Amino acid sequence: MPIPFIFHIIENGPPPWLRDNFWLILKSITSVVFLGLLKVYTSGARCLVEKDMHGKVVIITGGTTGIGAQTTLELAARGAQMVLLTRQPPSDPFLADYIEDVRRQTGNQMVYAEQVNLLSPHSIRKFATRWIDNAPPRRLDLVILCASELTPPGKGLVETKEGVEATWMVNFLANFHLLGILSPAIRAQPFDRDVRIIFTTCSSYIGSPPLETVLDGKKWSAGKAYARSKLALMVFGQSFQKHLDAFKRPDSLPMNARVVFVDPGYSRTPSMRQWLTRGSLWGLALYLLGYLFPWFLLKSPNRGAQSILYASMEPSLGRGPGGKMVKECMEVDFARKDINDDAVGKKLWEDSDKLIEKIEKEQAIQRAKDKKVAEKEAQEQKEAEQAAEIESLVDTIKKGRQKETENQQSSSIKARKKSKKAT
Repeated sequence: MPIPFIFHIIENGPPPWLRDNFWLILKSITSVVFLGLLKVYTSGARCLVEKDMHGKVVIITGGTTGIGAQTTLELAARGAQMVLLTRQPPSDPFLADYIEDVRRQTGNQMVYAEQVNLLSPHSIRKFATRWIDNAPPRRLDLVILCASELTPPGKGLVETKEGVEATWMVNFLANFHLLGILSPAIRAQPFDRDVRIIFTTCSSYIGSPPLETVLDGKKWSAGKAYARSKLALMVFGQSFQKHLDAFKRPDSLPMNARVVFVDPGYSRTPSMRQWLTRGSLWGLALYLLGYLFPWFLLKSPNRGAQSILYASMEPSLGRGPGGKMVKECMEVDFARKDINDDAVGKKLWEDSDKLIEKIEKEQAIQRAKDKKVAEKEAQEQKEAEQAAEIESLVDTIKKGRQKETENQQSSSIKARKKSKKAT
């Protein structure tokens, strides 16, 4: 059909409808091509690297939603053993259904969940100490830190029970605590094993205030808090790489664990939706009405996960020094110099250590108080049960005696009646 039409135009010229609407058709075609190319650009790069992940053990936070869920699916489909750190216990019916669904989709039964509340240092410590309390050390090939907390703009400051900002706790302090305890397990991996720790970040770190700036009162905002937490995570990541490199292995070989930073880009994730809608129903309604715009300008979660997959499987990232940055499936430079500042990293590490120690002490004291209260309540309940049991026994004895007395009286009455009849 197109070929005869082209020959017809060559021989007879364009038809009237084409000649009269030429510029309109040209503009329409140009617009469609432009929008198509723009969509291809905003969709992000695709990871072209493939690697057999069978036998690899992966710990991932935030692996049940958004980009983390897509990363879990992709790595599980390649055969990796996935350990998902989730706030809910594995017995939770929704989580159990999710795990079963991942296993069914990927054909990989080595997908598990471990309960870890990233808002609680004690919960993190319980999991991490269980992990490292093995001889020989458990295998660990990949740690992916995808969990993220985001307060919608316009909302107030959210704090944990211990008074720590929730964004700071989940985005930075929880990762600091987790890796600090898992460090022996990471350093104990055999030299021929390619171990990677992937920090997911966001380009918002570029506009973050310096880490020494205290965000309180009017200075605090949801955007600044999120950006500052991501900057702190990146500063810690570089310090953690130096911490690993400084370790002298028993076999005197170089360190085989490497930190990789990944910026997945802006994607249509639950966190992004919460940010765009400002956490309100009206915002959600507007989001749904104008869904074409986020669909067009933002990546899908699957495309957002591509850079994480690249950081997990690209062979070149397993060689040379660690601490590299990946965006759109390629290595890029950092946009801030203070990320590699040793003084900033040292102060952040020391302050975070003190804060974790303080929180854990407060949590230990509170747990001891709760335990005493629970023991006291249990003792009171036990005493109440014993008292009720004794009272019930006494009542039974009284009823028995009363019944016995009644029987005796009844017997004596009958005896008297018989004697009267006999006389």
